[in-house]
Amino acid sequence: IDYLSQGTDLSGIEVIENDLLFIARARLEVENQAKRLLEQGVETQNPTQVGTALQVFHNLGTLKDTIANVVDGYCTVLEENIKNALDIKVLIQPSQTVTRGGPGRAAMPTPGNTAAFRAALWTNMEKLMDQICAACGQVQHLQKVLTKKRDPVSHVCFIEEIVKDGQSDILYKFWTAVTQTLSSQFQSATDSSMFLKQAFEGEYPKLLRLYNDLWKRLQQYSQNIQRNFNTGGTTDLLAELQQMEEDAQDIFMQKTQDYDPEKALKDSLQQYEAAYLSKSLSRLFDPINLVFPPGGRNPPSSDELDSIIKTIASELNVAAVDPDLSLAVAKNVAKTIQLYGVKSEQLLSTQGDASQVIGPLTEGQRRNVAVVNSLYKLHQSVLKVITNQSSFPAAAEQTVTTALKAVHDLMGSAVQPLLNSVGDSVEAIIITMHQEDFSGSLSGLGKPDVPCSLYMKELQGFIARVMSDYFRHFECFDFVFDNTEAMAQRAIELFIRNASLIRPLGEGGKMRLAADFAQMELAVAPLCRRVSDLGKSYRQLRSFRPLLFQTSEHIASSPALGEVIPFSIILQFLFTRAPAELKSPFQRAEWSIARYSQWLDDHPSEKDRLALIRGALEAYVQSVRTREGKEFAPVYPIMVQLLQKAMSTLQ
Repeated sequence: IDYLSQGTDLSGIEVIENDLLFIARARLEVENQAKRLLEQGVETQNPTQVGTALQVFHNLGTLKDTIANVVDGYCTVLEENIKNALDIKVLIQPSQTVTRGGPGRAAMPTPGNTAAFRAALWTNMEKLMDQICAACGQVQHLQKVLTKKRDPVSHVCFIEEIVKDGQSDILYKFWTAVTQTLSSQFQSATDSSMFLKQAFEGEYPKLLRLYNDLWKRLQQYSQNIQRNFNTGGTTDLLAELQQMEEDAQDIFMQKTQDYDPEKALKDSLQQYEAAYLSKSLSRLFDPINLVFPPGGRNPPSSDELDSIIKTIASELNVAAVDPDLSLAVAKNVAKTIQLYGVKSEQLLSTQGDASQVIGPLTEGQRRNVAVVNSLYKLHQSVLKVITNQSSFPAAAEQTVTTALKAVHDLMGSAVQPLLNSVGDSVEAIIITMHQEDFSGSLSGLGKPDVPCSLYMKELQGFIARVMSDYFRHFECFDFVFDNTEAMAQRAIELFIRNASLIRPLGEGGKMRLAADFAQMELAVAPLCRRVSDLGKSYRQLRSFRPLLFQTSEHIASSPALGEVIPFSIILQFLFTRAPAELKSPFQRAEWSIARYSQWLDDHPSEKDRLALIRGALEAYVQSVRTREGKEFAPVYPIMVQLLQKAMSTLQ
């Protein structure tokens, strides 16, 4: 009938006037019924009803316009919903009727009503998320039926009717409209109301959580609708739908290269996130700036530090609603830890008195101890906070851990001057062993005259005093031991080095030196958790002592050689068994023992050390030849053999 009456003016023909009227009414009636069926079908998610209604519109040739109108209708309703949810006047007077304010009167909550206003706002926001979710579900359902349903006569898929304009995805069109409306409405609402702005900025994580929940629900719905359309159903339409190939997933299930639907949703939140993070940083920085006043001399008290840690924990807990927000707040926490470090570093004393080890703790040293203890507490407390975070993103943890490592490094550099002083003093005491006489023979009883040497007594006293006067005040025992154990290893290395250089060494001297070896373990004990933890240094100390009494041949074949004790140390020691003509490397170079010790520190490689020893042996050969001597000292061939063995292991 439409086709026949198209382009023809049939008005005024009385015969068909009533028929034309009837046809127009019938068309209207059919359209209205189809509209009702479509609305009902979409609302109850009934694909059969939706399919029937779409078939009617297809038959009437109005499918495309109808779909466009339906989607526009949803957009308009949601725009209204968003406006109402953010209507400040309604929010302020939930119980009263809305009256227009006088001219120039801004709508704002009365001071006592802010809490009620906030509660009303969040209730509205939750309702709005439900409304958006419902509308999306209906559009999704509509799109699903459009992609599945074909005209039984022409077999054209309904979605193809709509595609002709190049806009196939009505859900995409709807979603971009909704997300743009959200952005613009939120922007204008918060621009015109300070209270809304403060609510969204101050409680941004709450807002973000609502958005995240909405997004999860949309994805969940997409999965369900996919399943429902692919299973069950006995009616003709469902059978027809099932014959269709599995269509592409909708936009909530996948993001394309040029469009991320989740980002589109969250774009409306960007300005509130930026403001929230800025305020979060202020909340983190404020307590630190408070406890480090300009010109202050002392680190924060325990209570002050606790309040800083509580703030850090609170900011991380609130941000836990979203991994991206967690990472952003973790970066703020890292900046906070850096600030604490910078402020602490300014308190450190770097004057000479900070590294003195002669008298009791000075004022500067006391302050340095307090700063290190405070940094240690911060380090441990923050570590505990991030360990207790459930589902903390790895990147966020890494960010905070890196900042904590800097705190640990700062603790290290704060104690370094003191450690250097102690190390220097230990070395100075050990080197005084050369001022003592080890050349004596055994007394009648076969025992040394004294249980241990004077320098060893001094060393034991010094180390014990340093630990009780200085290091005992540090609360970070593990940190202190990590540093002092390195000092103990160095002390043992220096002790063995100097013991191997003693010349001349008599039988009585050997006994006393052996006693010193035993006492050395007691001397370094305060510096470590257990002396046996010192590893290689401890094994060297234990292995070297019996060599004092062995013959040179025995020493040369000792299994400890090279494995535990370096060849260069043993060769150094064998010089003591040679005649004075076979000069030790430092004697040949005319260096003091202190200078030789420094040279050894500067040349840690065995190759360099052995080369110096070889030079001393070659000089001895030269001097024997010069005086036309008949034979070499008995120890010389053993030393040459050892040197060759040492060189061959280096190859």
